[in-house]
Amino acid sequence: MPSPPEDDDDAALFREAIGPVKPLPESLPAPSKPRPRPVARMAERDEQEARSEFQRGLDDLSALAAGDTLSYRRDSVPPAVFQRLKRGRFSAQDELDLHGAHAHEFGCVRIVHGKGQRDDGGMPVLKNLVDRVLRQRADILAFHSAPAAQGGTGAVVVLLARR
Repeated sequence: MPSPPEDDDDAALFREAIGPVKPLPESLPAPSKPRPRPVARMAERDEQEARSEFQRGLDDLSALAAGDTLSYRRDSVPPAVFQRLKRGRFSAQDELDLHGAHAHEFGCVRIVHGKGQRDDGGMPVLKNLVDRVLRQRADILAFHSAPAAQGGTGAVVVLLARR
């Protein structure tokens, strides 16, 4: 009788040595890529709508020239208070220079935007932007170009609502 191949003897010896076996449970699938972070779609949409509305506001208003006076008053601001602002009777508690901006929490500030006079005769960009932005903000009560000693038409004095 021929002897079984040596490989079968080794396999049989191995099975006999380890005894009965039970199969391993099926493993869980490998972890997939992590989920992407949620996107604030509503916030993005709100931001886009705000930009569009702001741009429409820019388009609706006529541009100011370099020497034009900035002036605005909400209906809730008494005319006498506005007259005091126009005459420079409010003391600016801080200054915001748009050529290097910084901000603080005060009741009255002076914003220096410059006259924006350029060699090519273009409109003063910062001045027009300041005018439009200030009109849009609910925390701005009134503003007027600064008196000549405080910057004239190259600056604006702003009354802020108290928080």
